[in-house]
Amino acid sequence: MTAVELQTELFGQLGRPFTGEAIFDCLADVVFFIKNARGEYVVVNQTVVERCGRRDKAEIIGRTADEMYPSPLGRSYRAQDERVLRTGQPILNQLELQIYASGEMGWCLTHKLPLAGREGRVIGLVGISKDLQAPKEAGEDYAHVAEAVRHIQDHFDQALKVQDLAALAGLSPYQFEQRMRRIFQITAGQFIQKVRMDAAVHRLRETDDPISQIALDCGYSDQSAFTRQFRQTVRLSPAQYRRTVRSKS
Repeated sequence: MTAVELQTELFGQLGRPFTGEAIFDCLADVVFFIKNARGEYVVVNQTVVERCGRRDKAEIIGRTADEMYPSPLGRSYRAQDERVLRTGQPILNQLELQIYASGEMGWCLTHKLPLAGREGRVIGLVGISKDLQAPKEAGEDYAHVAEAVRHIQDHFDQALKVQDLAALAGLSPYQFEQRMRRIFQITAGQFIQKVRMDAAVHRLRETDDPISQIALDCGYSDQSAFTRQFRQTVRLSPAQYRRTVRSKS
């Protein structure tokens, strides 16, 4: 039997549609959701409930992202959903800095895929956001990239090229990328982006430094380039982020 035939045979016997909700409820470091064509939550796991600061799933089902997250974050999440629903184009391996209802922040990799109906049109989307865990700075893999990682952390304000970092590690660019993925769960380019964004959010939160100066100090050619990357990563502009975090303190 083909894969489609096996799936049809199995799923046709189920008493209710399989959503994966129960298994994702077991994963505290993964946000999982399914939304309809209006962007309303249809299925969520328990992690979504906790991250939204709610008591149970019933408070989330039927609502949209902009109703569950404070403005302007909620609006940006809703706009991201609408883009997937409108274009049918997935979002894959998107490095994002999430701001939770508690005010805490955490890095994750987000994936959103459109759901196609029987007639082929997009009828919803399914998504997950997987928390990035702190790497263990031990073992042969980390030893090979340690010097390059320290160079990124010390010189993120400068232009950084993967081939130069690989040379510091004594590896080919391919080997370097493979080790970075194994250790940090992200590409070398995403790691550089993360280090720069960590520095930027600290400066925005803790200082009154001009955004233009923060941009240059964090390795961006100008404020516009910094703002574009910041908005893609944090879903807010630098100015919006600064206002948001300070309103919570």
